[in-house]
Amino acid sequence: MQFITPSLWFNGDAEEAVQFYLNAFPESLVTATHYYPSEGLPEFQLEMAGKVLTIEFQLADLEFIAINAGGEFRPNPAISFMVNFDPTIKANAADQLDSLWNKLIDGGSILMPLDAYPFSERYGWVEDRFGVNWQLILTNPEGEPRPQIMPSFMFGGPVVNQARTAIDRWTTTFPNSELANVAEYPEPTGPAQTGSIMFSDFTLGGQWFVAMDSGTEQDFTFTEGVSLQVNCGDQQQIDDYWTTLSRVPESEVCGWCKDEFGVSWQIVPASMNELLTKPRSYERLMAMKKIEIAKFDDPESV
Repeated sequence: MQFITPSLWFNGDAEEAVQFYLNAFPESLVTATHYYPSEGLPEFQLEMAGKVLTIEFQLADLEFIAINAGGEFRPNPAISFMVNFDPTIKANAADQLDSLWNKLIDGGSILMPLDAYPFSERYGWVEDRFGVNWQLILTNPEGEPRPQIMPSFMFGGPVVNQARTAIDRWTTTFPNSELANVAEYPEPTGPAQTGSIMFSDFTLGGQWFVAMDSGTEQDFTFTEGVSLQVNCGDQQQIDDYWTTLSRVPESEVCGWCKDEFGVSWQIVPASMNELLTKPRSYERLMAMKKIEIAKFDDPESV
């Protein structure tokens, strides 16, 4: 099981979205599908009874979770996914990039046109029809190899110039984490200050991520539209990560919390799917803020 799994929020169309991604990415599959219970739902979820709750799927080398819920949230460019095409691995990398681009822009919008840039001879940024953002890049053959897909944080709006602080925070929170490459803004660029991060990559728990401070004004920031699920081995891990990451009390619900940068984390036991098979487990989950594993077997917890 992947330690940190990106979760994408969809407005009742998670099944359609996942099928869209399976058709777009050649190396992809669904690994599990879970359903809302038929009874015991809170009033605001009654219409979801028996419908798909989450879909676990994999694109290339990264696992995702699709959350089938309401219209409260939608992904935005604050967290995107960088898709690397390495010509040293596949001779037709540029053609594969173009093929994926043409599928993702169907019904979507272009944020940066597919073109040559100083950092890559072929790069583009697209927001697909479901609001999920993708950066497609032909990588430098002389650079260090990276996974094909890496979640990417863009710090803009109220949190611009905080990328370095966030990376320091996260790499000290999770074991087996470190900052790798950093490119700084040499001079003020829009809201980005001199010395802020123009590009960086780093690991959290051994997984690769990307972060940058936005060099243009943005009217959005991090939301629950894209969250990061941390799969914990036991209650102690849950307690430790919750204590360290949760900084917005009103956002604490069902294992979800927000850090000081507004990034949403789901701090859950790796055995969560098994726990949800227990009687009245969904009701118990909905009553929790931080997840307490023992309460799934406590008849007085609901």
